[in-house]
Amino acid sequence: QVQLVQSEGGLVQAGGSLRLSCAVSGRDNDHYVVGWFRQDSGKERDFVGGAVVPWSGSPGFLADSVKGRFSIGVDNLLKTVYLQMTRLKPEDTAVYYCAATLTLRAGRTPGDYTYWGQGTQVTVSS
Repeated sequence: QVQLVQSEGGLVQAGGSLRLSCAVSGRDNDHYVVGWFRQDSGKERDFVGGAVVPWSGSPGFLADSVKGRFSIGVDNLLKTVYLQMTRLKPEDTAVYYCAATLTLRAGRTPGDYTYWGQGTQVTVSS
């Protein structure tokens, strides 16, 4: 069993930055992929980015829509995955979720992930 606990989101002005974290516990000896997704009201849950934990130097993978603005970081000691968001836009407003899978491939759909965090609201004001 894998548990994921997310940090709080927040309200940010357009152009601002915000970092979300996702602390992972359970299955300490396993490698897994942690992905970030977001879901705006009435819309599908969209892939944002992901990384392998523990991180061994391989780059994270990002959706094209956020490349150049968002990045993924991993703290192996804390077993925490970060989503660093910069140059935020109102269209980035959504509930953000982290998710984990023990299948080591760069999954980009919700169905690729088994375990989910509680979700956190990010609101970007114009």
